[in-house]
Amino acid sequence: MRREPSTALRVLAELAGSFLLCLGIYAFYTVGTAIFGLDMAYLTLSTALIYATVTLLFSPISGAQLNPAVTLAAMLTGRTRPVTGILSIIVQVIGAIGAAASLKFLLPTSDTITNKVWMTPVTNGFGKGAVFNTTLTSVGITFGTTLAIVVELAAGIIIVATAMRTIGRDGRADALHAPAMGLAYGVGAAMAYPVTGAGLNPARSTGIALFARNQGLAVDPLQQLWLFWVCSALAAAIVAFVMIAMQMSREAADRKAKRLAQEAKRHANADAAADGISAAGTRASGVEPGTSGAIV
Repeated sequence: MRREPSTALRVLAELAGSFLLCLGIYAFYTVGTAIFGLDMAYLTLSTALIYATVTLLFSPISGAQLNPAVTLAAMLTGRTRPVTGILSIIVQVIGAIGAAASLKFLLPTSDTITNKVWMTPVTNGFGKGAVFNTTLTSVGITFGTTLAIVVELAAGIIIVATAMRTIGRDGRADALHAPAMGLAYGVGAAMAYPVTGAGLNPARSTGIALFARNQGLAVDPLQQLWLFWVCSALAAAIVAFVMIAMQMSREAADRKAKRLAQEAKRHANADAAADGISAAGTRASGVEPGTSGAIV
């Protein structure tokens, strides 16, 4: 029987996983876009690959939740103990901050390539803070708060629901967890990047926001960070509520079926007992069961 990883080991796995995951995302979205441009196919594929790869590495240890939304849903549905969940969320944010700090330190800058150039494609925001805001403004439109909430919430529900489908009640991830999560995050990136820069993970959004502020962006990313946390929390709550409601419905149906089976069994026993009493009474009167009692 496989030994259950300790809480400390799970938390350390979430810390390391969050760091590697966010560093990969930040690198893909900065260096990658500098080379390939804002290509949606590249961004979607790179997001799917980095999430699938890091999830595969750490799923045997912690389930590779790597996202406060997934961890919150796991806590609400009993897949993760509260203490482990809270610590995991804390280290997920710390890992993202460490990744953003590393990126900021490593990226070269010049009079032409400034921090603003690097930070624009990787920082999450909406409205004036959206990656494509300049392009949209030139044609007289903008992606506002409502659309940002809708796409982040929808993408969050897809991601959290996929995670809950591939993480068992004991908190262990099944064999499909890594590819399924890669696919879910890829879909989420395709949906959300034009509107919000594809936050999908509030830890990832927080880490880069701390180092993108005061870099000449149109909007301070910390002022818009609330949306990514609220949408993630709502997505986790919605998925958890649906799962709990479905579980309660199944349990109620099972109890009803069991009660009906017990009642049917009692009725069958009562009928058998009544038949036995009737037969005994007939024999006591000197009439064989199944005869009319007439004398020929």
